[in-house]
Amino acid sequence: MTTTLLNESEKPGKQHYQILFMSWAGWVFDFYDLMLFTFLLMPIGKELHLSDLQLSFILGSCLAATAIGGVIFGWLCDKLGRKLILQMTILIYSIGTFLSGLAPSLELLLIFRIITGLGVGGEWATGQTYIGETFPAKMRGRFGAFMQTGAPIGIAIAAVVGGYIEPVIGWRACFFISILPAIIVIFIRKSLPESDLWAERKKIASLKKDDGKKSETENKLKILFSKQYRKLFILALVLAIFDMSAYWFTYSWLPGYLHQQRNMPIAKSTLWLLVTQLGGLIGYSTFGFVSDKTGRRPAYTIYSFIMAVGLVMITLMWDVIAVNPFVILIFMFLVGFGTGMFGGYGPLFSELFPTKIRSTAMGSAFNLARGIQFFTPVVISLVAVRYGLSGGISLAALFAILTGIWIWTFPETKGKKLYVEIE
Repeated sequence: MTTTLLNESEKPGKQHYQILFMSWAGWVFDFYDLMLFTFLLMPIGKELHLSDLQLSFILGSCLAATAIGGVIFGWLCDKLGRKLILQMTILIYSIGTFLSGLAPSLELLLIFRIITGLGVGGEWATGQTYIGETFPAKMRGRFGAFMQTGAPIGIAIAAVVGGYIEPVIGWRACFFISILPAIIVIFIRKSLPESDLWAERKKIASLKKDDGKKSETENKLKILFSKQYRKLFILALVLAIFDMSAYWFTYSWLPGYLHQQRNMPIAKSTLWLLVTQLGGLIGYSTFGFVSDKTGRRPAYTIYSFIMAVGLVMITLMWDVIAVNPFVILIFMFLVGFGTGMFGGYGPLFSELFPTKIRSTAMGSAFNLARGIQFFTPVVISLVAVRYGLSGGISLAALFAILTGIWIWTFPETKGKKLYVEIE
């Protein structure tokens, strides 16, 4: 009797939506925990007597840790399953953020933010692999992009907590309440199904052990860098580096840019940042439909170029548009809307790599690129000495344009069916 895989269903059912919710919720709090720190930079720096460069180093170290977490948990996800590793990564970043509220010094805060980064790095690839393997091919783009809506929602929550709640309860308490995602895992974990595509592949790999050969699960990185997949992985890594640079050159110091260089009160800058996240929410929500309709490559180019235009206008052209605050808000909205291109990573990577190395490839490329962003907040703070924060943040526009061009080095994979590979 042939078993019908979840991704062969005509339309999503209960199990699909359970997977989607857990992956989406994990990404909401993944980004919340990562970005909350940027909204608490000033009170943390004041209490612990840290300079902007030291704070940038802590933020950069957290981003670097995501690279390590991405590789480790991507490999573990292919070895142990999507369900277990998704839960594990959410628990790790929740604990790391909670401990950040206890930090009495630069050194301990650095350690706790690195723990957070390890969990953050592993969650994204696991969740996107989970969705990519279980949702029908014709809908993969939109549901993979829907998971990404967790990013602007997570940032919006971080903005509200950092901008409005922190002055009331203090920055430490803001970190303490971030243990909530762990509670979600405890209540939902039992009802969550495993990826049946991964489970079938695992059975095949187990049978091959009887031949006396080394198990596939022990050779994930070797397979990834084999002649068959090496070029594709490098292309994926470069795409992720360009896109990550566009994102983090924008957001790592954007709250500080509005407050320090544009002299906005915290409450007002928080409100304006919420506008960018509204744009991001709409951008992520629409990207999947656009990519399912037009293809992965055209969608990437459209959204990345929109982001680039918005970035140029709110940095280099600020004085030109500053006479009309409504116009500024429009371009801030477009910056957020353009980040919707991140909604394409999960579907694209799922379609490029086979089940045996899907999470390893996805986690390694995405998080190595994010780990490289260790240098981004530091570069911005150094550039700002001469050109202001606007000069540093404006570099993001260049990387957004490069993203829109580089995507055309990939084959078009729209609607590609995933199956259990038998070798």
